[in-house]
Amino acid sequence: MQIINAAFSVFVLAGIAATSVPAQQAGSLQLQYTLAPKMVVQDRLGAYSRKNADREPAVRRLFQDAGCTGDALVEQPVKGVKAPNLVCNLGGTSDSTIVVGAHFDLVEAGNGVVDNWTGAALLSSLYQGLAGTPRRHTYVFVAFTGEESGLKGSTAFVKQLGDRRQLMKAMVNLDSLGLSETEVWASHSDKHLVGLLAAVAKVMDLPVSGMNVDDAGTTDSEPFRQKKIPAITVHSVTSDTWKILHSKKDTIDAVHLDEYYRTYRLLVTYLAVLDQKLE
Repeated sequence: MQIINAAFSVFVLAGIAATSVPAQQAGSLQLQYTLAPKMVVQDRLGAYSRKNADREPAVRRLFQDAGCTGDALVEQPVKGVKAPNLVCNLGGTSDSTIVVGAHFDLVEAGNGVVDNWTGAALLSSLYQGLAGTPRRHTYVFVAFTGEESGLKGSTAFVKQLGDRRQLMKAMVNLDSLGLSETEVWASHSDKHLVGLLAAVAKVMDLPVSGMNVDDAGTTDSEPFRQKKIPAITVHSVTSDTWKILHSKKDTIDAVHLDEYYRTYRLLVTYLAVLDQKLE
């Protein structure tokens, strides 16, 4: 998360959702996905590097370990940044696309584990969770470069979409997870996407709340929002923990594994729901 300063507002999301969405099986929704064991998610979290030059190769290894290989895994060069975006494609029965993104670059004051290896490392587990079952939507998992230097990777990704921008049905952005239970930057997120996440959390009996960081920073969902692509940012930053980011305290010890894994469970279910609920 690219930090500007600190200002927060907190509220509960439970009343936002107007639609009841089942966690795995209920009513007309039949959700199929694979849940990675907690140890696998923990091991991927532990595969971080402290050096920016090593981060993209580390994410590549995680994707390959999860089964995203060959032509499905491609680099996208980004002007002004040495490391490319890394894009893992999971084809669907239509070209309608859901983008799931997280940046991998870090501010080297700390280890960059919370901000944002927690998001980048989770991409491979989310891919693996959805890859075993045919999907209506095409999923594009993007590990963005250059977020900390001005959203360069996400801006370049959106710019190269051209006419394909019309196919983008949602962008789910993961930034700085595991400091607390799941939070949503609701004021900078699409209301329908927020409502669906709140509904899934309610059925799964998992916590989620809104933590707006409008004056505290920016993140990779913003270039998508600027082009009118529905987007949601999921994070875990609170008024008590935001100072961990961009500091020596940003280490793996700052991550609460149980809360991180609950966020993962919520997200993989949420992505499966989006496949059925979005046009």
